[in-house]
Amino acid sequence: MREKQEKYKALVGSRTDEEREVNRIQYRNANKEAKKAVAVVKNKAYEKLYQRLNSKEGENEVFKLVRAGKRRTRDLSSVRCIKDEDGKVLVEDYKVQERWQSYFYKLFNGERFEVSQCTEHLAQEEQQNSTPCGLITREEVKETLRKMKAGKAVGPDGISVKI
Repeated sequence: MREKQEKYKALVGSRTDEEREVNRIQYRNANKEAKKAVAVVKNKAYEKLYQRLNSKEGENEVFKLVRAGKRRTRDLSSVRCIKDEDGKVLVEDYKVQERWQSYFYKLFNGERFEVSQCTEHLAQEEQQNSTPCGLITREEVKETLRKMKAGKAVGPDGISVKI
């Protein structure tokens, strides 16, 4: 692997076409050798694994491998644990599902807000968001454009920094 890395550095550092071609050939050969070495090491590791699995203790190892594979392929968006009403962590799938069911049942069928409370809250938020911050001055725009870097991609408006 180190030889491959060294050959790549030599290839990148080549200055002439002849030197580049020689270094490219050496890099390809080193790359082939590295792939062969990786294949040999992988085969040895698999052989050890197979020997271990064929033994008496290996039977339990098979189940461990299957469980680990299931965990790896499990959907990441699924909830693995959740707290119940008392703050206790629930891990079992059926308990997590029951907790979600009770949560949504209480949410949709339990205590409800009055419509007037919701409209008052929305009106307050709208009033806070609509307060004017003042007009944007020409100097502010010039200063902001001056700080922006040239050569960057345009934004969603399609306007580049170079105006």
